[in-house]
Parts: sequence; structure tokens; C-alpha cells
Amino acid sequence: MRLNELRDMDGATKNRFRIGRGIGSGKGKTGGRGVKGQKSRSGVAIKGFEGGQMPLHMRLPKRGFNKPNRKAWAEINLGRLQSAIDAGKIDGKKPIDAAVLIAAGMVRRELDGIRLLAKGELKAKVEVTVAGASKAAIAAVEKAGGKVNLPVVTSED
Repeated sequence: MRLNELRDMDGATKNRFRIGRGIGSGKGKTGGRGVKGQKSRSGVAIKGFEGGQMPLHMRLPKRGFNKPNRKAWAEINLGRLQSAIDAGKIDGKKPIDAAVLIAAGMVRRELDGIRLLAKGELKAKVEVTVAGASKAAIAAVEKAGGKVNLPVVTSED
């Protein structure tokens, strides 16, 4: 078999149905769209429209608030940190920061900062520098003999 002999299997492709090509085609006149009206025309998008009545999504009460400038954290759990140290991806004796975690493949990118969470168990004595950490995570690292360095937050009263 040569490249010029390649072709699809029989029945693999189907010709598109040409609508609106006369009454004998079976899809002539209205072209399968029924009769008249907005939906028979092209470019129609009436998803939530209820014929002039207030649509359901507008009648229901709105709740909550989505902060537009909310921070997106790259989260890392203590258990994953320990497994990376065990696997030799991270040297537990050197300080661990964002660059080390990204190089080890623990997080893809820093986003607004890396946040340390307490899920899992940490046995290694490590010094971690992150943008944020939960109280339980800080306690777990200190219990293992390590230290968590967080940025100094200045309150603007």
C-alpha cells in the first residue's frame, strides 16, 4: 500500500444533507424548521426567554458575593511535602521556598502565593518559606522540629 492508495473505509464518511433544495429533496421549503416565526430564522438565541414573563433566573433571589480581586493560592499539603522529601525530589535539609516547590513539580505556578495546609503527616525537620499557612500546618511543622516563615503583615488601621 502506498500513500496515494490510502482512503477511508466504506461508510466512514457521509455527505452532508443539503436542505432547502426543493420539495422533492424531503427537506425543501421550510428546511426542517417548521413554519414561520423567530425560531425559523437564523441567528436565534432565546435560552431563558419566557414570552415576556420575567424569566426564572431573574425571579429567583440572588445570594452571596464573589470578590472580584480574591487571591488564588497554590495549595500544598504536608503529606505531599513529606512524600516529595522521601522520594528525593526535595532536599529537606535546605530551606524550602516557592522556587524549590516549582522545580520539584509540587506546584505548577506560584499564583498569588503558596499556602501550606495540614492534611497528611510531616516527619522531616524542614524550614518552609510560604505566603500563607494554616494554624494546624504551622503547629505540625513545629512539632516535627521545623519552622514556617511567613511574610510580615502590616495592619493599616
